[in-house]
Amino acid sequence: MAADADELDVRLREILDKIPLDPGVYLMKDKKGKIIYVGKASSLKARVRSYFYRSGDTRAFVALLGRLLGDIETVVVNNEKEALLLENTLIKQHQPRFNVKLVDDKNYLVLRLDPKARFPRLEVTRRIGKDGAKYFGPYHSATSCRATLAVVNRHFKLRTCTDHVLNSRKRPCLQYQIKRCDAPCVYPIPEEEYGKQVLDVALFLEGKDQELLKRLNGRMKEASVDTNYEVAAAVRDQIKALEKTLEEQRVVSSDFRDQDVFGLYREGDAVEIIVLHIRTGKLMGRRGFSFKDQEFPTEETMSSFVSLYYDLGAYIPDEVLLPIPIEDAAVKAEWLTEKRAARRVEVQVPQRGSRHKLVELAQKNAASSFVTRRNKSQDVESALGKLQSRLNLKRAPHRIECFDISHIQGTATVGSMVVFLDGEPAKGEYRTFKVKTATNDDFASMYEVLSRRFRRSKTAAANAGQKGWVVPDLLVIDGGKGQLSTALAALRDAQIDVGMNGLDVVGLAKEREDETGEKQPDRVFLARAKDPIKLRPNSAELFILARIRDEAHRFAVTFHKKLRRRRTLRSALEDVPGVGMKRKRMLLSTLGSLKKIKTSSIEELARVPGMSLKAAEAVVHYFHGPAGQAEVEAEPGKVVEEQREDVAEDAAAAELASLESPLDDET
Repeated sequence: MAADADELDVRLREILDKIPLDPGVYLMKDKKGKIIYVGKASSLKARVRSYFYRSGDTRAFVALLGRLLGDIETVVVNNEKEALLLENTLIKQHQPRFNVKLVDDKNYLVLRLDPKARFPRLEVTRRIGKDGAKYFGPYHSATSCRATLAVVNRHFKLRTCTDHVLNSRKRPCLQYQIKRCDAPCVYPIPEEEYGKQVLDVALFLEGKDQELLKRLNGRMKEASVDTNYEVAAAVRDQIKALEKTLEEQRVVSSDFRDQDVFGLYREGDAVEIIVLHIRTGKLMGRRGFSFKDQEFPTEETMSSFVSLYYDLGAYIPDEVLLPIPIEDAAVKAEWLTEKRAARRVEVQVPQRGSRHKLVELAQKNAASSFVTRRNKSQDVESALGKLQSRLNLKRAPHRIECFDISHIQGTATVGSMVVFLDGEPAKGEYRTFKVKTATNDDFASMYEVLSRRFRRSKTAAANAGQKGWVVPDLLVIDGGKGQLSTALAALRDAQIDVGMNGLDVVGLAKEREDETGEKQPDRVFLARAKDPIKLRPNSAELFILARIRDEAHRFAVTFHKKLRRRRTLRSALEDVPGVGMKRKRMLLSTLGSLKKIKTSSIEELARVPGMSLKAAEAVVHYFHGPAGQAEVEAEPGKVVEEQREDVAEDAAAAELASLESPLDDET
């Protein structure tokens, strides 16, 4: 990750020493003078120095700075809000390589209504401009946008013709004939009356249904009082039609506020962000954004996205709900409030309640959109290519195997083998191993498991028709240099080529804190390298390796717990006099669970095939004798604990009763 101070270029150290302590913006330039990153900070010196010293924050592209960075330029401002505004401006101006880039997506439509125009009309556009007009949307498809426009044209009497037609038409068009327009192009329509329709349309598109219906009801009553019954009837019909339309809109929030809800999903360096538009409690639409090669921390990605999204001119609601905390939430809220020039805007990360459910909905949408919008084959090829390049592998790792060991103080020691094909789990090829020799020695256990696995490869190679147990492209060992050395020894003894043209083997050590309390990131140990490779957070290569490591650990622990439950269950009947293996199996298969055996009477136990009256008495005495009863009375809390264990024991009992092979066989 970050470089040590003594490894820094002398020129860069001089630059760092001169950086001011004030708030502002810093611009990182490459050796050709091109800006590659723009960031803001409340203290420029502390933030910029954190990129180059281990004690600072770990940033995504720090590993590249040593060979890319040529200069660092700073701009001092008065406060964090000014830094935020300047950062947005510079990002849009320079489009730096390592910043999140958000441009107005041509695939999304908005509806534009300019109240200042002569007899305003609603029109479809793809550009949001700072021209004083109102913009509604965006709409995720042209169909939904034009369907909304059709509803407006049906229920409100705004003109649909262009300005040129408005100024040149001599007689009313068909819209006037079907009573969907008052023909301001021909007849002298009072602009004040027309303006009421414009305001009604704005309220409808903003989702302010109650306010709109209240206005229309007031207009209907006013016309009725003035005995203008034809107008009152027309407004009444308009209200009924709108109520029917509004009933079809789904209410997702009872707060009846304007909200933008953000959802984020990421896999390595691929990120999907969804924005749900909720207006007065109704879900009006959504917008999605896909990003690639974003190796930034998730918090920074979210923060940058929010700034750029609203800086492009998106409608600013009462609340902005985020899935994760961001460092500058308070500054964002203040900036959005000033930009909106109305009521205060709140930026929140809800932890419970209805707002939290909305964020969960946005998260689900982001995950779903990620799956549907991504080209999976391209993503896999890109990720595997990055992994091959980063670890200097001999071939693209289309088949990756990972091994892990699990036990408790040497009890029920097991190993797991997990297989990923083209970056995805191939669960049909997972294998588990019951360690037979070493029990409390992880290195010896790993040696045994790998020896057994790769002996199978030799056998499979000798028998050309035998499927499975092929040698992988990459072997991942959960652990550091010691585990890697053990794996290499096992492979050499199994006569598996691990030389220059042989199998690639790496050890993957988890993130941890060293003796000084400093956090060490995930590290990859290579066979022919002294120092480990430190993987960048949120990179595609780390995502693949961490995913297969976690899966191997989960699979090993699951099998270990399963094996331990079985052995615990067997030992529960182990010390009963006169009850051997055959009688244990018959008791379990007939009664179904250990709980049932404990609660059965002597007569019920004696009726089990293979049981005698004497053996049944021994079982009852074993579970309900004076010693057992005294223990229960002395420890009432133990009864609750035993009840909790009964669920797992019952499931294991049914499985154990059906087993025909010994438990120490490999599964």
